[in-house]
Amino acid sequence: MTADRSSSPDLVGPVGLSRRAQRYIEANGLRRRDIRRHRGAWIAQGIPAAEADRAAAFQERWGGLALPPAPCYEGGPRILDADCPERSAAGGWSFPAGDCRVSMAYRFLIGPDGAFGIDAERWTSLHASTEGWVESLALAAHARRWAESITRITGEGVDSLDLDGYEPVPEVQGLTDTWWRGKDSLIALYRGEAVGLDAPQCLEAHVYAGLDEWGLYGG
Repeated sequence: MTADRSSSPDLVGPVGLSRRAQRYIEANGLRRRDIRRHRGAWIAQGIPAAEADRAAAFQERWGGLALPPAPCYEGGPRILDADCPERSAAGGWSFPAGDCRVSMAYRFLIGPDGAFGIDAERWTSLHASTEGWVESLALAAHARRWAESITRITGEGVDSLDLDGYEPVPEVQGLTDTWWRGKDSLIALYRGEAVGLDAPQCLEAHVYAGLDEWGLYGG
């Protein structure tokens, strides 16, 4: 399908995000693709009208958003971009969230309940919504910039992390993946690949230490 491309310093991202995530989005270009024209054909194929409309609504809000690579998941989707809904193995209907940057063992999907996740050996919800995924990306970019040190922990070491004194970061709407805020550090826990691929060795945590008030809460 042909896509229209546009990039402008005046781009405005979806409303309802933190100021940090809004700035993050507005620094990147958009590519628009209208999928409403496929609605009739999808319904003729047996896709419920409500699911076609749900995919179209996602596209209207997020479609074409091009973001820098995510810290994990081999960079995440290249561009958020909905497509034809399909029956989910977990029940209900899902639709693609966007193409992967490279060939991987899973796809990024929007689940029946609106969660943003990966379809691997099993469906795994990463965040309760696409907003949570974008907030997580924005927070990672912010933390990388302001942390005095960044430590990457993998495998069994992730389960030994002491989160006493930490609170969950609510805007990332974490499910399998979560963020935690302490008095001077942020911790990102990435469990999606470990759960979705039944691969404990894929557990990963990033510890951003030495953060001041702005580093912890900026945006």
